[in-house]
Amino acid sequence: MNQWEELQQAAFAKKVSRRDFMRRATALGISTALATGVLSRAGYAQEPKKGGTFKIGLGHGATTDSLDPATYPDQMTGTVGWGASGNSLTEMDVAGNIVGDIAESFEPSDGAKKWAFKVRKGATFHNGKDVTAEDVVASYKHHMGPDSKSAAKSVVDTIEDIKADGDNVVITLKGGNADFPFYASDYHLKIMPAKADGKVDWESGVGTGPYQIVKFEPGVGAKLKRFDNFYGKSYFDEVEFKVIADVAARTNALTSGEIHYMDRCDLKTVNLLKKNPDINVNEVTGYGHYIFVMNVTAAPFDNPDVRNAIKFAIDREEISKKVFHGYASPGNDNPIAPSIQYAINPEPVHSYNAEKAKELLKKAGLDSLTIDLSTSDAAFAGAVDAATLFKESAAKAGININVIREASDSYWDNVWLKKPFCASYWNGRPTCDWMFTTAYAAEAPWNDTFWKNPRFNELLVAARSETNSDTRAKQYAEMQQLVHDDGGLINIVFNSYVSANSKAVAHGDLLSNWDVDGMKICSRWWMA
Repeated sequence: MNQWEELQQAAFAKKVSRRDFMRRATALGISTALATGVLSRAGYAQEPKKGGTFKIGLGHGATTDSLDPATYPDQMTGTVGWGASGNSLTEMDVAGNIVGDIAESFEPSDGAKKWAFKVRKGATFHNGKDVTAEDVVASYKHHMGPDSKSAAKSVVDTIEDIKADGDNVVITLKGGNADFPFYASDYHLKIMPAKADGKVDWESGVGTGPYQIVKFEPGVGAKLKRFDNFYGKSYFDEVEFKVIADVAARTNALTSGEIHYMDRCDLKTVNLLKKNPDINVNEVTGYGHYIFVMNVTAAPFDNPDVRNAIKFAIDREEISKKVFHGYASPGNDNPIAPSIQYAINPEPVHSYNAEKAKELLKKAGLDSLTIDLSTSDAAFAGAVDAATLFKESAAKAGININVIREASDSYWDNVWLKKPFCASYWNGRPTCDWMFTTAYAAEAPWNDTFWKNPRFNELLVAARSETNSDTRAKQYAEMQQLVHDDGGLINIVFNSYVSANSKAVAHGDLLSNWDVDGMKICSRWWMA
């Protein structure tokens, strides 16, 4: 075996760094193109380099989208308005740890009831203004108050007081919460410049992020350029977003070179993408789940026996295999992903059982049931197919499901939170408290099942400030059981994030907290 063969073997065994490999290959007279090709095949990330225009195609986006972070519904507004052009006080790293972002440090006191976040020196807005503690206070107050409709309202409702103290933002909570720094990484809690009246300027799209917005067309796309005074790293000169709701059109745009990246691949055809030598397919397992949600205040979903009959009438195993092709695992009507601390798998497991569903219908005084289910692949890729299979399995239990295929471009405005039974999805959250507070607390704006359980809400407050881990585990276990037994959630599967990109771009390890590389793709990728 010659020296070049030995060096290649070391690369595939990950026994040599990228830098040392390139240095030794050069010394052996190996061309840069050949050496980098070997590294690519060996799975080494390329060294980042600046330049180029990154073109992204996303399956979300509507004409009603706004740059107001209180309203961000999905990855389109979240990636453009926050991940690319803005920042929160904190962020999650690839290991799932919470670290500072606009806050260069943060410290708790008084049993985690009080938190001090120190504003990062050198952080500036796109308009040239330095970021101050007053800007952070105004940004948080944008989501607060009894009239707030913000998606982050349930998070900031835990705040008793927020004030600026020099370079620090001091947040006093209504009760201790060791998880609060996770809350502070929420993509709705973008830091914006305060105006003279104490409110924030969200209309201009001015933020602190690596890119500043040049053009934003709701439902169409956006264009951004690199902000040279960003305190972190970024590589592209420009970034362009295109809203491509149809997954086939999105796939064609990628394979034709119109875009470099697409989210939410069509899992029925993703193996064809894998065979394309110019395309990489990425799979990331996070906390996300694809769901059907029942409004428990609307008949017939206001009857818990009906709700549970419907839960037993769906064949999740079949849907997981036929729709998601191995890129998902069946759910059990619990929104807490198995990897999260304090997660349980409630009993009885809601696996398909037509006879049990019939028994529960009979208990509710019904021999059969006819219901409408609104769906669209805007909810998640494969939602229409999942609903069709659900219809077939439910029919055997005496439940007739009328599948209504809704328009994709207005789904999140006209269907979600509007229709009593519909398809939806959650990216999930890395802690029990954050997930429950955002989607299941009684007054949470995004409580899409409209479920209000007094015992659950009592436990939610108690567990948040509980310092004994065993007690907290019991509290979260009971809460998960309550959602499973009584709630309006049908958790079809815990999904993987499956995306694809042209090999013209490169990246390191992908974030798992949100799709689209944690919605931070613009600052974490580069031209290959």
